[in-house]
Amino acid sequence: MTTVETDAERLVGETDEPGWEVDPDDEWGLAVIATVGRQLRLRREAAGLRAADFAKALGYGEDLIYKIEGGKRIPRPEYLDKADEVLGAGGLLAAMKEDVKKVRYPKQVRDLAQMEARAVELGVYVGLSIHGLLQTPEHARALFEARQPPYTEDEVERMVAARMARKAIFERSPSPALSFVLEEALLRRRVGGTMVWRRQLEHLLEVAQLRNVTFQVMPTETDAHPGVDGKIEVLKFGDGTAVGRSEGAFNGRPTSDPKQLRILELRYGIIRAQALTPGESVAFIEQVLGET
Repeated sequence: MTTVETDAERLVGETDEPGWEVDPDDEWGLAVIATVGRQLRLRREAAGLRAADFAKALGYGEDLIYKIEGGKRIPRPEYLDKADEVLGAGGLLAAMKEDVKKVRYPKQVRDLAQMEARAVELGVYVGLSIHGLLQTPEHARALFEARQPPYTEDEVERMVAARMARKAIFERSPSPALSFVLEEALLRRRVGGTMVWRRQLEHLLEVAQLRNVTFQVMPTETDAHPGVDGKIEVLKFGDGTAVGRSEGAFNGRPTSDPKQLRILELRYGIIRAQALTPGESVAFIEQVLGET
């Protein structure tokens, strides 16, 4: 299997993110968390502490202790810090935070973030929710909290952190060329309430000012366009390869096939041509903000 094919298979939707529990399909992550859990258990037993006593000393439930030691739950950094202190491990347990950090986010999100970190160009059209790279933490949290069945607070916190970590793409040097087209309706939906919504719009205006970002709005009054079937996303890499996906083409599966990529690029180009210009888009968001 080629690298491009692997990347294509890993391109996933932002709604596919699992929760706080260890991803059962992440073999490497499972191994890391199992090793961390085993070390915690051995240290606890060597200190002569029962799980119940250890839980009390840490301020967590006994069930969580067993899950972490059994490699079924990812420990937070503060958990490892506290465990190191209680067990007198001299920093050895706290040092495992670096290993845990590598698997703290869901595998699918890590794969997506790795692809975004490699991309020299990224083009996205979305019609259902503001793209994850453009979301504020408060906006992302409101979206996750609206899911049904509901996520736990731990799951929401982990997914918000994972989504915000992907925004490192804006700090890369050299900067990748980023292009976004969002439907007007997304900008008018007051996700999280008026204050969260206003801050989200202000953030979009800030991002739109970046020299490597092209931001456009698709007016609701616009005629039908190639994006009405769903999200389109195309990532291009420095070695000349690319991967893309469209919810309305190729059964929604990621593709690295040159012919299919040309179709996606054609559709995205038409969408950009029908959308407001970047300058008009900024003026439109300012207008929406001024209406409140």
